[in-house]
Amino acid sequence: MSLLVIHDLTLRIAGRTLLDQANLSIEPGRKVGLIGRNGAGKSTLLAAIAGDIQPDGGSIRLSSRARMGRVKQEAPSGPASLVETVLAGDTERATLLAEAETTTDPQRIAEVHERLIAINADSAPARAASILSGLGFNAEAQARPVSDFSGGWRMRVSLATALFLEPDLLLLDEPTNHLDLEATLWLEGWLTRFGGAALIVSHDRGLLDACVNAIAHLDRGKLSLTPGGYEEFVRIRTEQALQQTRAAEKVAARRAHMQSFVDRFRAKATKAKQAQARIKALEKLPVIDSVIEDAPTRFEFPEPEPLPPPMLTMEHVTIGYDGKAILSNLSLRLDMEDRIALLGANGNGKSTFAKLVAGRLEPISGTVNHSSRLKVGYFAQHQTEELVMSDTPIAHMARALPKALPTEVRSQLARFGLDAGKAETKISELSGGEKARLLLALATRDAPQLLILDEPTNHLDLDAKDALVRALSEFEGAVLLISHDPHLVEMVADRLWLVGDGRITPFEGDMAEYRTWLLEQSRAAARSASGRETESSAGRKEERRERAEARKALAPLRKKVKEAESKILKLTSERAKVETRLADPALYDASSGEDVTRLTMKLASLKKDEEKAEEEWFTLQAELEEASAED
Repeated sequence: MSLLVIHDLTLRIAGRTLLDQANLSIEPGRKVGLIGRNGAGKSTLLAAIAGDIQPDGGSIRLSSRARMGRVKQEAPSGPASLVETVLAGDTERATLLAEAETTTDPQRIAEVHERLIAINADSAPARAASILSGLGFNAEAQARPVSDFSGGWRMRVSLATALFLEPDLLLLDEPTNHLDLEATLWLEGWLTRFGGAALIVSHDRGLLDACVNAIAHLDRGKLSLTPGGYEEFVRIRTEQALQQTRAAEKVAARRAHMQSFVDRFRAKATKAKQAQARIKALEKLPVIDSVIEDAPTRFEFPEPEPLPPPMLTMEHVTIGYDGKAILSNLSLRLDMEDRIALLGANGNGKSTFAKLVAGRLEPISGTVNHSSRLKVGYFAQHQTEELVMSDTPIAHMARALPKALPTEVRSQLARFGLDAGKAETKISELSGGEKARLLLALATRDAPQLLILDEPTNHLDLDAKDALVRALSEFEGAVLLISHDPHLVEMVADRLWLVGDGRITPFEGDMAEYRTWLLEQSRAAARSASGRETESSAGRKEERRERAEARKALAPLRKKVKEAESKILKLTSERAKVETRLADPALYDASSGEDVTRLTMKLASLKKDEEKAEEEWFTLQAELEEASAED
């Protein structure tokens, strides 16, 4: 029996149809990821399920007595502590506890206490504290008033309340947007263990692969359900598209052949009957919708001017605010080939370090030196607040590029998918993803050699995220990345820096090892808090230390593998550019022959270098796998 049934649902907003007779059913315990392009209507569908808006047609039925949980859009506030706020979300428990204090009827007292036992009321404070801890609040923070925290942290409290209720159906809309990587990984584990059903709107493919067992795709007003996570959805959808294309081609060929016969023989009396038969057959041929795909999302970063190393260095730098240090004694260096991701919980100083590198924060002490020709592109989500909502992207970009021609201004916006229509739309009417594209266009307008991305994907849909990954793989400059998206970090970064305890240190390992390390840290903290430091835990400490030393020993070899990978990517990108140039007919019309010869020789050289780099990578990868197996 289904827990939730959506039947022929139609939803319209401001005259625009978002869902058109859409259907979906979710069984108890099933977790479904809801995906679709920005503006497709995913959040509107959740609002309709929650009863916030009324359907324009069709029905939404939730099983009787089923409890539904949802993160409230308004962040909680007030003098209550975080734990008290989360506990208050369970209204049944709060009501029963209040009644237990006031009722005098012996029978009712027995009923109240029986129900409190049934809902595990005694363990509720510990469960609330555990969820808050997983979302990044330590014991001290949990006792503080909600009003002490910023909006993003308060939204975590709202998420904690929804999780604490453990409803039959949990509705989540981009639950990782306000989380750091550590909290995101914790949420993945919680959702995997959760026994109820869930409908999760998310652009986080790691979350969709780890936590859901079906994908609901909202496209052109319809909902289609595909079993498995996001990776399986992509595989099945790709195969379906290929099959549909093949079927459409076969039908088109048969139609063309029959039409040719009809056209040739329609006027001949001897063939008239056969022609009429062909016409009837044509009418009976199935009509197969062509695979109508939206134009693929594509981002393109301007090519930066090369800089000799080092691009930027810092010696014994301390940074912070109002004289209070956040990070101390930093001695680091950045070069053009660096792809670095900053790891660590929110509040540890990742964004503070990004501001220092971007030149938006002066050090308290120490020195920062960089090339006089260094250009830095800086993207941060909070910059949305700096946009003038009544302006258009064209106006913003024109102010940012005062010497640029109108065509150059439009070209820079087009690099990030803001076409003529969007370029002239008021920013207040753009979606969150479109505003993020504008910020990327503004950040890269000067062709920077160093690109700093602080949570660049919070409002980008899955296609746009993939476009960002592709663009970064082709980008010739350095990247400093802060992201809660493990997939983005894995695809972009080849070095990981851990920010914590006032320092920045290299993490010798990949994201899988970082996830394991986080789990070990969490267990160690739990044991320490409970005071259980036994011989067993001491043995585990020694085991962790040995694994850390093993990671450190393999670090130089890992670095060589990453460098080889980066070299292959750059050579592949450069070869593709040369091949594109050689395929351009204009080259042969205008050239004297010298350019063609030079490009042909360069292509041959690049292919040879690429083959050599691939051989080097295979050798290094084999050495790394052998060394890892020995450990």
